[in-house]
Amino acid sequence: MKILLIGEYSNVHNTLAEGLRSLGHNVVVASNGDFWKDYPRDIDLKRNPGFAGSFRFAARLVTALSRMRGYDVVQIINPMFLELKAEKILPIYHFLRKSNAKIVMGAFGMDYYWVHENITRMPLRYSDFNLGDQLRTDDDAMKERADWLNTPKGRLNQYIAQDCDAIVAGLYEYWACYHPVFSNKTNFIPFPIKQKRREEDVESRPHQPLKIFIGISKNRSSYKGTDIMLDAAQKLKQKYPKRVSLSVANGVPFEQYTQMMNEADVILDQLYSYTPAMNALEAMSRGIICVGGGEPENYEILGEDSLRPIVNVEPNENSVFNALEQLVVHPEMIPILKKQSIIYIRKHHDYIEVAKRYEKLYHELIKDSKR
Repeated sequence: MKILLIGEYSNVHNTLAEGLRSLGHNVVVASNGDFWKDYPRDIDLKRNPGFAGSFRFAARLVTALSRMRGYDVVQIINPMFLELKAEKILPIYHFLRKSNAKIVMGAFGMDYYWVHENITRMPLRYSDFNLGDQLRTDDDAMKERADWLNTPKGRLNQYIAQDCDAIVAGLYEYWACYHPVFSNKTNFIPFPIKQKRREEDVESRPHQPLKIFIGISKNRSSYKGTDIMLDAAQKLKQKYPKRVSLSVANGVPFEQYTQMMNEADVILDQLYSYTPAMNALEAMSRGIICVGGGEPENYEILGEDSLRPIVNVEPNENSVFNALEQLVVHPEMIPILKKQSIIYIRKHHDYIEVAKRYEKLYHELIKDSKR
């Protein structure tokens, strides 16, 4: 098949492309590299600030569109798959629709249905937008509501969701928001990860101090819950100064961020999540324990009934503190969870096995059009 992947989110499309190519498909990735992370791509759609940057981007995009025709499948990472206003993306979507066989939309992150469903139907016990029956009113939650509800971005998302041939959700949470609305076209396929370490490489003997790592997103700490997780980790370090070390990445370059993460035993990730997303999954592939989202629904949708590598926490400081303290007072758990993390990634997120699931979906879409 000839496949075009447009947009990038934490290396999802670049990794998927590698998997699909290993299966013999012709795959092109067009993206901005996910901004500062600068992931590899075949067609560069990075937009620099200022008038000159916008002019060069427009010229680059016009040239790129001439290469975006004649594909069996075009997959967009999000309804906002280009660094343009929604009103300008719509005609480009129409061009892609007319010029290619099938269109697949990713449900991989922030979009209209993620916002709307979590403030109306509330399929999750907690999320970026609700805690139980209570809506969150922090600045970031309110900003995203204003950004997606009753706006051109929201209408673009609704149009593409109705019009596209399939929707792929990469996490349980996104599936829970999309499937009830688009049950006939929503598919769950886990995020693709390239294994970074083998379980045999994990030391069997526990060590101290427990090395905890947390990355702080600028201006989004309260929204993602990293402020609460950081407070819990700092209190743990105060209680066990010789048994805990804490590393905080705040606004550092991506290469330095990765280096800091690689040296950790534990990563603290997204307090309000049911599942580990790409950042935590990448860490787990390195044998780093994720403290964050590991709710039963995550294991159920994967069909996993034995491995439990994720240290699941509820969205409050006490839960995070208690979970981390268990790792400090029971260091024998650490090698076990590290090995389980690596096995879990290989079992459920191996990039070639994930690519096979996309391949199956794409083949079914193409077969349907020939009936």
